[in-house]
Amino acid sequence: MTTRTIKVDYLARVEGEGALKLSIRNGKVEEAKLSIFEAPRFYEAFLRDRNASEAPDITARICGICPVAYQLSAVAAVENAASVVIPQPLRDLRRLLMCGEWISSHVLHIIMLHAPDFLNYPDAMEMARDHGDIVRRGLELKKVGNAIMSLIGGREIHPVNVRVGGFYRVPTRKKLDSLTERLMWACDAAEETVRWTADLPFPDYSRSYEYVALQTAAGYPLEPGTLQTSSGLSLNPESYEENFTEEQKSHSTALYSKTAAGQTYFVGPMARFALNRNRLNPRAAAVTQQTGLHAGCDNPFQSIIVRSIEVLHACEEALSIIRTYERPDLPFEKVEVQNTTGFGIIEAPRGLLYQRYKIGENGVIEDVKIVPPTAQNQAIIEEDLKDVATRSQHLSDSDLQWRCEQTIRNYDPCISCATHFLTLDIDRQ
Repeated sequence: MTTRTIKVDYLARVEGEGALKLSIRNGKVEEAKLSIFEAPRFYEAFLRDRNASEAPDITARICGICPVAYQLSAVAAVENAASVVIPQPLRDLRRLLMCGEWISSHVLHIIMLHAPDFLNYPDAMEMARDHGDIVRRGLELKKVGNAIMSLIGGREIHPVNVRVGGFYRVPTRKKLDSLTERLMWACDAAEETVRWTADLPFPDYSRSYEYVALQTAAGYPLEPGTLQTSSGLSLNPESYEENFTEEQKSHSTALYSKTAAGQTYFVGPMARFALNRNRLNPRAAAVTQQTGLHAGCDNPFQSIIVRSIEVLHACEEALSIIRTYERPDLPFEKVEVQNTTGFGIIEAPRGLLYQRYKIGENGVIEDVKIVPPTAQNQAIIEEDLKDVATRSQHLSDSDLQWRCEQTIRNYDPCISCATHFLTLDIDRQ
């Protein structure tokens, strides 16, 4: 019996701190653990005893890449507690803000973090030597998303303009029109990115997944809606904790999410696409048809194509919102809330983000629950790792290591809301 051990101290192109251990004995993969050892961040504790109006500004600090999703799921929860539905023009502005975040976050992952895997480059800087036009186009596309976030949210990182009930101030039509030319370019650039990613070499791999994503009254799910599952459930946000549970495992500081029946499930772009691809706008739908993914996608390695499709959809959606924009009479609705509980779910770039607030006297927060996308995907990532390693034992240690790292990056994990360093330990006996 022989033992082979591979250790990687630092895995680049993911965010946060974690470690992976594969144990292979007698040709069988006995375990695949994605250990997350980043220290707890205590945001749920920080929010207790604060006024509910402070929730969006505090939660925005959880993540520098998807702060808007944290803000908007927080305000959705507080507004749900107050039984307040804000006017459509303010909802449209929030949808536009989410478009900016999706563009910025997705393009960062597609070009800088994930694409090098498929072209055998260690990082995007090396990839740029041979694919400079692709990287430059991606960086410019990301800047368009940043510009939307800056204009609507007040700044690109940890925006400050979102508040319970709406915004502190809303833009003029002239200000929004200033984004039109750049967005028209972005739509073309996004379509080119879809075509480019569709031509990347992908492992022949697929599995059956339980997908969970939002559906909204109309269109692709960029704002709060109802929970849908591929097995046919339709749930209100208030039912989330009755149908999904969390558990602690000794090798991870992130909680594991499963269905109440103990099943792993998959959130994020592939889940949204599986359950909502018929809701893509016409241009994104037409390009999807040409990629061959119109019938669905169960290969997580092709998630890079799905993210590209979502970038195109977000660019077209943003342009549509701007063209029909009418400035609201007031930037926010007054919201007063106490002695109740509110629930909010939104689609962050990486998937479902759930928040629940118990609010007591004078609007003070008594208890909070926040469930980020990566916590919901951690168990399914480990299942993929075990399955991929089982199918890939013929690979050398270096190639198997590469394939496992690529498998993790399929999910764009955000461990700190993700992973920046990974120790990979493969034990073959």
